[in-house]
Amino acid sequence: MKKTISLVSLILLLVIGFACEAPNPFGPVYDSEGNLARDRIIIDEYLLNTPIDSLYRVHDPTGVVVIVQEEGDGVRPVNGNLIFTDYTGSLLDGSVFDTSIESVAIENGIFSENRNYRLFQFTQGGSEAITGFNFGFRNLKSGSKGIIIIPSPYGYRDSETNPRIPPNSVLVFEVDFKGLD
Repeated sequence: MKKTISLVSLILLLVIGFACEAPNPFGPVYDSEGNLARDRIIIDEYLLNTPIDSLYRVHDPTGVVVIVQEEGDGVRPVNGNLIFTDYTGSLLDGSVFDTSIESVAIENGIFSENRNYRLFQFTQGGSEAITGFNFGFRNLKSGSKGIIIIPSPYGYRDSETNPRIPPNSVLVFEVDFKGLD
């Protein structure tokens, strides 16, 4: 009888042990797929309800949306090109959280004396900018002006490093693609 109880107890412990997920030692896993699906709905609603002048739109397979307002006559960047751009980043409600333009920073109350306001440069396909910039700029010709709408997994995800950007925010960047090298 004791052997039966011990065997049943062992089986029960094994079943419970295998049924429970082991905790991830690196913390919770970010739900990119779920956030992309949620953000797709948010972006579609934003585009439906926000009048934006454009020549055309590009809906990148990643979920990034590029709205071309002025077409440049340059080429589209490829991985390794150095991109030069001015930008203004905002949330869907229009609140500006970052810019490379000093006058825009002052106008929106985000000016910092410690910051050097100048053209932003990053390497296409590199890690100097958020991933959404790489997806967005590959759809723009040098010299273009437009808007890049970036789902949260390709922006700042669930980060809380910038108090002006809530976790899992869809981002809107007005860009002036000055050129590439």
